[in-house]
Amino acid sequence: MTTAPTAENTIKVTDAGPALKRIEISIPSARVDEQLDSAMANLASQASLPGFRRGHAPKGLLEKRFGSALAQEARQHLVSQAYQQALEAHKIRPISQPDLASGTTEPDLVRGKEFALALEVEVMPEFTLPQWEGLALRRPILEILDKHVEEETHRLSYRIGKPAKIDGPFMALDRMVGKAVVRAKGLDKVIFETETALAVVPAEDDEGKGPFLGLLVDGLEAVIKGKMVGDTVIIELTGPEGHEIAEIRGQPLSVTFTIASAERIAPAAVEEIAAAIGLESTALLAENLKGVLERRRDEEQRSALREQVFELLAEKASFDLPERLSEGQIARDIERQKLEMLYRGMDPQTVEARLAETRRSSAEVSRRRLKMFFILAKLAETLGVEASEGEVNGRIAAIARSRNMRPDALRAELEKNGRLGEVALQIREHKSADRVIAKATLTDVPAEEWNKEAQAKASKATATK
Repeated sequence: MTTAPTAENTIKVTDAGPALKRIEISIPSARVDEQLDSAMANLASQASLPGFRRGHAPKGLLEKRFGSALAQEARQHLVSQAYQQALEAHKIRPISQPDLASGTTEPDLVRGKEFALALEVEVMPEFTLPQWEGLALRRPILEILDKHVEEETHRLSYRIGKPAKIDGPFMALDRMVGKAVVRAKGLDKVIFETETALAVVPAEDDEGKGPFLGLLVDGLEAVIKGKMVGDTVIIELTGPEGHEIAEIRGQPLSVTFTIASAERIAPAAVEEIAAAIGLESTALLAENLKGVLERRRDEEQRSALREQVFELLAEKASFDLPERLSEGQIARDIERQKLEMLYRGMDPQTVEARLAETRRSSAEVSRRRLKMFFILAKLAETLGVEASEGEVNGRIAAIARSRNMRPDALRAELEKNGRLGEVALQIREHKSADRVIAKATLTDVPAEEWNKEAQAKASKATATK
């Protein structure tokens, strides 16, 4: 525990758990009054109320009308200032935004009274970076064949195909939208509700399972295949331990899904695919798609090497992790994986299916990914790796292409959701891993062998705990 007085505040920092700090802030009453007076003076000089000239409204009237907003503004300013002082005075390295300490509530800011607040923030753990030079890595090798081009053409035929409204009965790959209400099984409490839930009847080779509301549902085909618009179905499942929302982790859930509309995709002809890609003839389509697949293969290969770097360093490093992952930690991990897959050129529907599988991973797998995050941050810091604005813009443009979006629209979406920093973080992780790969020993292995091993690992990760 450390305690440090600032010019006006008293701040105490203690360990609240692995990679978690508790920051207790005490702001004296004189500072509270000063900030409230400053906020009132600023408002008084700018306010324009009916019957009064700008800057001449009575203080009492302003206090009555805007008092709560002034207190909120003053509180935010004081807490933000004290929090920054705490970071600097105690050399805290946060990896997330602070939250109210567990078991506490945020008090009101009252004139003439001291303001005390307790926060908790996730921080970088202290540990020694493992030896990273000379790692032994395996590189999957794949030759792009005609069958791969044909598979990509088939996939594009549905992605580019024209949707048509249908009433049912639903068959493989039909898409439906409707109202979904998620409850804990046997209880009336609604955990989540939406009017725009999307369901897709699984393809024949999906073994009857498919994503729904971001979760992978076994037996989804049996529930919705053959149904009609207007039908209501019940989908039962167990909330995965790796989900962002702590309230549903491990909980038996019941989802009431009422189908409002549906559509069936008419696959696009080869000529339509060529035109959509901007090719003048179908003769160029196979050549173009082969080039696309080769570039995607190269990026997947690089991703496989990076993943090995992450895992090998995680095995060698030793430090404590939080006993139970927070919603924020898991949400950031899901977002990083989403950006990674979109950057590698996966279509959004495939990405959502993969994320649904990720949420089924065991809690231990989620903890291992968090450990990798800490190690990569330490590696980037050690190597002095940064992400330039140009690199961030280039990465956003690449991801936008995967989502058929304009780069500026995607950037605005990321900023709105507070995820723009994840792009820079992804770039730093990639550049750091590539430095390690450059000094590693590589052994080539057939992609088929690599994929079998990856499938076995994935099955183990999603096994029942």
